[in-house]
Amino acid sequence: MSAVPEAPDAPEAPQAPEPKQPVITPVRVIIALCLFAPFVAMLWVSSYAKTEPAFAGIPFFYWYQMLWVLISTALTMIAYTLWQRDQRARKGGTSK
Repeated sequence: MSAVPEAPDAPEAPQAPEPKQPVITPVRVIIALCLFAPFVAMLWVSSYAKTEPAFAGIPFFYWYQMLWVLISTALTMIAYTLWQRDQRARKGGTSK
């Protein structure tokens, strides 16, 4: 009998790839809404193009826009925090 060298162990069957996380998630929808809301509020001029109600003598048109500066800042901070959490969760890190 002739000695035939044995074939090396067959490679293991490839494992199924880890399922990808969906791109659109509820958290990402909330982030998008937080970033989109100020644009809608400011571009819908007919909703605030008036002088009443005045606040401390300032017409509504002006104080409404200034209020949205503060609201936009808060919404951007919320969106940024949610985005950081989402990225940590996708990388498998801890989420605070």
